Amino acid sequence: MSLPLDGMAAIVTGAGRGLGRAEALELAGLGASVVVNDYGQPGRDGSGEASATPAEEVAEEIRAAGGRAVAHVGDVSDHQQAGALVQLAVDTYGKLDVLVNNAGILRDRMIFSMTEDEWDSVIRVHLRGHFNTTHFAATHWRARAKESGGPVHGRIINTSSEAFLAGSAGQPNYAAAKGGIVGLTTSTALALARYGVTANAICPRARTRMTEDVFAGFEVPGDGRLDALAPEHVAPLVGYLASPAAAKVNGQLLVVHGGMVAVVERPRVAAKFDSAKETFTFDELDELISPYYEGRPPNETFAAAEVLGLKRG
Repeated sequence: MSLPLDGMAAIVTGAGRGLGRAEALELAGLGASVVVNDYGQPGRDGSGEASATPAEEVAEEIRAAGGRAVAHVGDVSDHQQAGALVQLAVDTYGKLDVLVNNAGILRDRMIFSMTEDEWDSVIRVHLRGHFNTTHFAATHWRARAKESGGPVHGRIINTSSEAFLAGSAGQPNYAAAKGGIVGLTTSTALALARYGVTANAICPRARTRMTEDVFAGFEVPGDGRLDALAPEHVAPLVGYLASPAAAKVNGQLLVVHGGMVAVVERPRVAAKFDSAKETFTFDELDELISPYYEGRPPNETFAAAEVLGLKRG
């Protein structure tokens, strides 16, 4: 019996640990040949020497289970290394069909304490990293579509975060990068649809070394049940979005965690005010807008527990 991704080639970035590892294993389990990318630095802030070990271990895990995988040790925030990553997939498997952008780092700080480097480094790895790999994959798919005279199978699954949706006081760099990824995703979806390529973004909730602080105190089942925040809950959605079955899912943002997928609507207008004359005056704006916000809390984002829908232990 054929598998949904039989004959396809996939790249998963940041796949040496956590979410990326679970996603790479899922795609391989569905039949894809996988390029496992990871820079291998030990620090979640991107510190430490690069190492081939994390990517190699996941690639070997896939091969041991009967799948096909190669490891790539490279920094996706570097344009040339991202190009080499895509080329490795093409050289090894003859083409690229699926790109999962997952690589990222954290350098948390309040906005008044954050340094320029802490801002730039997170934007570079997350947002620039997503752009770099997407650029080379899109070039590949566009060329294939022109050569064949018709659409190709191309899938981009990007990784955003609810930090972009609800805000994260100690992560202005991370939240901004994740918001930028959504904009990149929807723009890419529009640009590549004509070639048969889709681009979607997920906001995963998963317990990894990147989120160990966020989920500190949330219950871990002690009765053998799978943790609701296990990365393995996120991976099946990535597998679905990578498949032909998701051909009509394009430009979407989906929140996913333990047995739940939520489709996020694009922002809608909550209120509208019209000027009495050709343009507004200060007094008129004060009379119209100020009452709308009176009595509301200054920050209407959900508390962390409400957003997560979880209970603390």
